[in-house]
Amino acid sequence: MTLPPSSVLMVRPHHFALNPETLADNGYQSGSGTADAAAAHVEVTAVAAALRAAGVEVLLFEDEDLETPDSVFPNNWVSVHPDGTLVTYPMRAPNRRRERRGDIVAAIEQGFHIERRLDLSPHEAQGRFLEGTGAIVFDHDRHLAFATRSGRCDEGLLRELCAHIDYRPIAFTATRADGTPVYHTNVMMALGSGYALVGLDMLRDPTEREALVEAMGTRDLVMLEEWQVDEFAGNAFELAGRDGPLLTMSERAAAALRGDQRAIIERHARLLSVAIPTIEQAGGSLRCMLAAIEAPPRA
Repeated sequence: MTLPPSSVLMVRPHHFALNPETLADNGYQSGSGTADAAAAHVEVTAVAAALRAAGVEVLLFEDEDLETPDSVFPNNWVSVHPDGTLVTYPMRAPNRRRERRGDIVAAIEQGFHIERRLDLSPHEAQGRFLEGTGAIVFDHDRHLAFATRSGRCDEGLLRELCAHIDYRPIAFTATRADGTPVYHTNVMMALGSGYALVGLDMLRDPTEREALVEAMGTRDLVMLEEWQVDEFAGNAFELAGRDGPLLTMSERAAAALRGDQRAIIERHARLLSVAIPTIEQAGGSLRCMLAAIEAPPRA
């Protein structure tokens, strides 16, 4: 079994703002315009400190750019896989494409065994987008790639990626009550060691629901209601801490869990939550802040 990642990339923005270019298709975003950049800086610092205290390695980079309002969410532009593959992704919002940074990629290559690079970003020119581990939830043990269809997840490009890395794509349609697509899969699904959190009822097609449950295998399922997804309870991420598996999520998300749901999780992992209310105004939560580095570290 592949262990949860013990290293993550984070970016601490100095000019955090709500992105007007993502508002149209992110139903979880509070609005566009100014936000408390100083508070966001404090929240990122607190998350990094909590993870480090739990034994997780955090590669924390600073972003002082005025034109990258969503840089706090690096998991959308880069993923680093257990076999040493590093993938860079095409982003839908033009101002998010500036988040891809050569210095960050170079630092990952210096500290970890990167065996190959796969750059999908040129597909932006054809209007094809696939926003990293926001759009895709990977099951590395079973070589599966779960993805909900949206304007940020081109199904054909998903299949091309899976052919490159030898994974099987499992695409489905998940919508909110008003019919709008869930913009990123990691908002409504998280996979852990022996368990999964999933907003299953947001898959309106019963055939797709059955197929998704079957693909979860023997995992214990934590079925999230849509209101819990709205509170970011699905935007969680399991990491390997000093004392075992940690399921990380925001305090807002943790507060939305029922007692029976928490009990299922705690059979497998310890919950670690941090308050990030400013960052959540941008339509993402704690999982979105973490780009896992799953390649083996260099000596």
